Amino acid sequence: MQRNGNPRVSVVVPTRNEARNLEVVLPAIAAVRPAVHEIIIVDGNSVDGTIETAQRVLPWVKVITQTRKGKGNAMACGFAAATGDVIVMFDADGSADPAEIPAFVRALIDGADFAKGSRFVRGGGSDDITLLRKSGNAGLNGVANALFGTSYTDLCYGYNAFWADILPVLDLPPIDTAQPADGSMLWGDGFEIETVLNCRVAAAGLKITEVPSMERERIFGQTNLRTFADGTRVLRTLAAERRRASRRSAERVQVEEQSRALTPAGGIPVVPPTPQAPSPAPSVNVSVNSPVNGPAPSKPVPSKPAHGTPVPGKPTNGAVPAADVPGPSEPGDRRAAAPPRAEGQPRVEAPVREKRDGVSLRLALEEEAS
Repeated sequence: MQRNGNPRVSVVVPTRNEARNLEVVLPAIAAVRPAVHEIIIVDGNSVDGTIETAQRVLPWVKVITQTRKGKGNAMACGFAAATGDVIVMFDADGSADPAEIPAFVRALIDGADFAKGSRFVRGGGSDDITLLRKSGNAGLNGVANALFGTSYTDLCYGYNAFWADILPVLDLPPIDTAQPADGSMLWGDGFEIETVLNCRVAAAGLKITEVPSMERERIFGQTNLRTFADGTRVLRTLAAERRRASRRSAERVQVEEQSRALTPAGGIPVVPPTPQAPSPAPSVNVSVNSPVNGPAPSKPVPSKPAHGTPVPGKPTNGAVPAADVPGPSEPGDRRAAAPPRAEGQPRVEAPVREKRDGVSLRLALEEEAS
């Protein structure tokens, strides 16, 4: 995936009983210019006709069902289904403004890896946040910034965008893992998803840009947010993610130290030579009379008779005895090798054996017998 100045934008919208809100939200997202590449509805087993409404309002919308429960799992399922270069996280309750999507995309094109929406920077605001939630958010911001060295102004806001190529860094729970039998959620499957993402992009050293965002009130229905319970979960998330970041950092340091230990001063890593397997010894059990596809018959080999002497019981049909057929040399051959000839010494030629064909050999044998 290549980053460019005209990225395809995938908008991921998690839903649970948001049919009435989608009638307003989906046309507004579709009206954004430049046009988005796709809108992905990730439904959490709605019972109010959310899926049917989405398909009726926007026929080209992509609808999938999340594999477990929780907003975090819905987001992970949507991320996995996205085919765009940029992914935008968008709430279905009508609180987010689709007209801000180009500002998030522009921040990414300008060099950010992660564009984080903020209600508390110049140009941002909220019609929905209470004083209690605002105070809790400020406290959680302080904890996150102290633990990760960041400068977040709005840790818990869910309107974010990022390049799709950083998904491996986020390391979210696999979407194909089964729901725990006790009904609990895997780490990262709940409302802590925004905090998990913010912590992991910071721990990875990615470039983060905050984008001013205006939060509106929910259009229809009641929020699923629980101030104290979700605030406590966010605090636990910060502590757990800090431990995770420290563990990953220690592992990276260990790997780097091992790499330095194996690298000489010249900078070329030391690669141990691959051991060479010994070549198999050549087969020596070769017999001229052995069958091709089977072992040699286990018969005693008679001693070689003198030239011209018939072997008792051996038919003399003109065939040359096997003992006279030159064969491959075998280890253990006791025939003495000819000594090397000294320089200047005349060559001594061995007597040439007279070749006889089968008829002459038979006649000679008959004469000798008579």
